[in-house]
Amino acid sequence: MTARFDEPPPLASDSAMVLAAGLGKRMRPLTAAQPKPLVRVAGKALIDHALDRLADAGIARAVVNVHYMADALEAHVLERSVPKVTISDERDLLLETGGGLVRAQAHLPDPFFCLNADNIWLDGPKNAFADLSARWDPAAMDALLLVVPHVRASNFTGPGDFYMDASGLLSRRRTGRIAPFIYTGIQLVSHRLLRDAPEGPFSTNILWNRAIAEGRLYGVAFTGQWFEVGTPQAIAPTEAALCGV
Repeated sequence: MTARFDEPPPLASDSAMVLAAGLGKRMRPLTAAQPKPLVRVAGKALIDHALDRLADAGIARAVVNVHYMADALEAHVLERSVPKVTISDERDLLLETGGGLVRAQAHLPDPFFCLNADNIWLDGPKNAFADLSARWDPAAMDALLLVVPHVRASNFTGPGDFYMDASGLLSRRRTGRIAPFIYTGIQLVSHRLLRDAPEGPFSTNILWNRAIAEGRLYGVAFTGQWFEVGTPQAIAPTEAALCGV
């Protein structure tokens, strides 16, 4: 008798926004002559770590925003066939995370995944996008953030970002306290989050704060290992961990 295997449940979206337009100031001097997403870690550009994870998960399309040294970054990502990359051009004005999402939303379905271009992670039992998809409830959520406990956050030394209750509802870290969960830079976003957004540059935090006030910002605890790669000093320990897998 031939064994039957259930197909994995579909992802919530076939598209993602990759935030890649930042100035990379914390990564200096490596970003003096190249954009941060092209800094190499374990033999691969940071943005390729992120795009490869999208491809592995079956996500077919990615929108990548560009600003700092845009020509080099655009030329690099447009060489890819999977995922198929569309450029969201911010050469005229760096729009920050929130403004970047607003400019790109016409190229993105509802909902869509969003991730930072400098993300490196090792998946747990399921990939990160499957974890988000399994928990997604568009009736209840404006955004669903992948968060990670401190024990699974390599190179991270901050106080954390969020508290999360038993239902997954997120709230902000209180001043002077440590929060148990860190935002990984990966989320699943409804277009509803972007409604009535400010014009020009602004942080996604503005939209998250509104969602928190309305009880519509949720989180999923990541079961893999996540690496903070924000400075040159974080590269060597990250490479050591990746090469040890």
